Amino acid sequence: MNVLLDVHTHTIASGHAFSSLQEMAKAAAEKQLKLLGITEHAPGIPGTCSMIYFRNLHVVPRNMYGVELLLGVEANIIDYKGSIDFPEEYFPFLDICIAGIHSLCYSSGTIMQNTDAVIGAIGNPHVDIISHPGDGTAVLDFEPIVLASKEYGTLLEINNSSLNPVRNKKAAYGNNLEILRLCKKYEVPVILGSDAHISFDIANYDRLYDLLRETEFPEALIMNDKVEKFKARLKRM
Repeated sequence: MNVLLDVHTHTIASGHAFSSLQEMAKAAAEKQLKLLGITEHAPGIPGTCSMIYFRNLHVVPRNMYGVELLLGVEANIIDYKGSIDFPEEYFPFLDICIAGIHSLCYSSGTIMQNTDAVIGAIGNPHVDIISHPGDGTAVLDFEPIVLASKEYGTLLEINNSSLNPVRNKKAAYGNNLEILRLCKKYEVPVILGSDAHISFDIANYDRLYDLLRETEFPEALIMNDKVEKFKARLKRM
């Protein structure tokens, strides 16, 4: 697979990342990406940018060093209905919205409650991608989540950072295998995400390739080499 895009990354604006927006764009160009998404954390995460950051995204060129930029948010799922912590009036300023469960912003419930939370976010008309559903932060029933992804066209991310041993997310490998097997069964596309917090990690999917091989996952269902098809799925394009 010729990787052409990575749409889950963070800059220093998120508060716990280490590269500037321009450093990220330059690194993406050096890696010959066509499309880079920068999705800063929503204000529920300590130290991240305030809402005025998102309101001012219009000042940023959407092409740098030959790389097209999508600027947006990684919002937090905050309840069992799948509500996210991003005000409705700010969505027009975004190119992309991803949403996920983060332990700082979500109190894990039963498997049914957690699954309902993710499905609720999948059905949100503003959400393009569910970030790291397999990381084990909340116990989930993946089959209805995959079927909801198929119904609403909201992509599920297979997240490289979740498999970093330092993260100690012991369920992540098995969970992501299950997601891939179900997506293969139901012919549901996925997107690989680096979750890069420094420029060197852009488009780094090194921990995911074993998963793809083990499941014999079809390349046709991976969006990272399909720029136009991916952009056509975005809800604001």
